Amino acid sequence: MELLEGRDVPLGRYSVVRRTLPNKVRRTVGAWCFLDHFGPEEVTGKPGMRVPPHPHIGLQTVSWLFDGEIRHRDSLGSDELIRPGQLNIMTSGRGIAHSEDSPGEKPPLLHGLQLWVALPDAARWQEPRFEHLADLPRAEVPGVRMTVAVGSLGGVTSPAVMHSALVGAELAVDARTPADIAIDPAFEHGVVVTDGAARVDGLDVPPGSLLHLPEGRASLRFEGSARLFLIGGVPLDEDLVMWWNFVARSHEEIVAARDEWEAGSSRFAVVPGGQEPLPAPALPTTRLLPRPRFR
Repeated sequence: MELLEGRDVPLGRYSVVRRTLPNKVRRTVGAWCFLDHFGPEEVTGKPGMRVPPHPHIGLQTVSWLFDGEIRHRDSLGSDELIRPGQLNIMTSGRGIAHSEDSPGEKPPLLHGLQLWVALPDAARWQEPRFEHLADLPRAEVPGVRMTVAVGSLGGVTSPAVMHSALVGAELAVDARTPADIAIDPAFEHGVVVTDGAARVDGLDVPPGSLLHLPEGRASLRFEGSARLFLIGGVPLDEDLVMWWNFVARSHEEIVAARDEWEAGSSRFAVVPGGQEPLPAPALPTTRLLPRPRFR
């Protein structure tokens, strides 16, 4: 087991998030390659989330809320409000653009996760698509309630369309005595605590960190009272080039995507809503290199 510390990162003009993936020592958990934890934040009288139109390639975005509402709009014409316990999943494929904003009439708290899944090489040039899943499967064992966003857990399976073997689930733990859930031993897993205090396989996991567990485990043991999110998957055997909002395999792919975004190419198209798109940052002066899943 390995406890990975997160870091605070500004998001847009108004928010700061806690980023646990990619981490300086471990870049992926299965194909999960990005995990931001935002909130809980009191947003009454504040803008809340304001992320203007921006592009993605080579990944799936997985948006998950514990509190609040977020409006998703994208260059396919999707316009969807996500609420707690629902799933927004956007497959960028060869290229898509989207925005994420708190609605005008919004609940007082905003709290959630933004995750990315790296698309395997065989799937990353597909046409983009968007899914909103409002009714997700739930399961329960003594001491743990599960809402399964992605993959299978607790005998139930999410309908979300993925392109590699993965699991992603919210866990509500209220275990005065140790509670066990069965997991796939072929997967590596990560656990992030979003509220409360929990021990996972005998280790305290503080909020703001990610516990990594290598493959080979058939179960996980939880103690305490907390809300957690579990991610996992078969270890990714492809080296990635991750820069800004792009997941690629080479420096040249990143440069081409950046140039097309800045030029207003039809590869990304226009996001409805009239917001000014987010300009791409300058590329680094050194060549971007593919990186393995851990150092």
